[in-house]
Amino acid sequence: MDTHIKTGGQPVKPYESNRARMLISCPDGPGIVAAVSRFLYEHGANIVQSDQYTMDPEGGMFFMRVEFDLDGLDGRIAALRSDFEVIASQFRMDWNIHQLSRKKKLAIFVSKEDHCLVELLWQWQAGDLDAEISMVVSNHPDMKEYVESFGIPYYHIPVTPETKREAEQKQLEIVGGNVDLIVLARYMQIVSPALIEPYRNRLINIHHSFLPAFVGGKPYAQAYDRGVKIIGATAHYVTEELDGGPIIEQDVQRVSHRDDVNELKRIGRTIERVVLARAVKWHIEDRILVHQNKTVVFN
Repeated sequence: MDTHIKTGGQPVKPYESNRARMLISCPDGPGIVAAVSRFLYEHGANIVQSDQYTMDPEGGMFFMRVEFDLDGLDGRIAALRSDFEVIASQFRMDWNIHQLSRKKKLAIFVSKEDHCLVELLWQWQAGDLDAEISMVVSNHPDMKEYVESFGIPYYHIPVTPETKREAEQKQLEIVGGNVDLIVLARYMQIVSPALIEPYRNRLINIHHSFLPAFVGGKPYAQAYDRGVKIIGATAHYVTEELDGGPIIEQDVQRVSHRDDVNELKRIGRTIERVVLARAVKWHIEDRILVHQNKTVVFN
């Protein structure tokens, strides 16, 4: 029997049935933390973790992440959201509440290079990615057998310059309304606004350079030509600007003049897989707030 076969999403842990996370962005001002804490207390909730950050106490933006337990959450969540609208309106909040028992559904897009996909599948199998991988979509058939051995559907949609619009329409039909997050795990195609817009701040890409350096194609060749001494990788949300979306996570490693382009790629693969997995994990755990073209990450 294949020991790595696993089907379905991550099981709901006992404590998760009554646990939720609240994310808040709003103009800074006095009383925000007190109002949120009082609201949860008055509704019988117990705060188990709270993080705050202000860009500038004098008129800047304020960001907050609160994790709390509330008995009977499933039956009370609608009323909780409705009641919170009063506070949200008072402080001009952009906010949401996520139940931990509602596992986020992921779609992973991949081309031929498999290292980032494999890392995500390993972490998911180990329970480190607390989500459901609903599907893998690829413009190549190479990873079909491996992915399906995990019980995950694999969709092969070829893409050529002539069929790109048609292929993207098929992708939208497959993922539309069925997933919470799309991960571009070295998916070597530029996605169009038709896919970006419905998944604004829910479409994560891994770029194989330390952005904003070496934007676009063949960044390792660009790095080699410049004789860099550090290479890196960047996970970011996708926007219409190529490799210009809000940065979630980055990492680097030292290299030397002895390393040719192939060696840079080999070293870079390890950085890429780790950086992407971190970014996906933080998104799944509701640790990221986006403001303009930056992120606040409560990690």
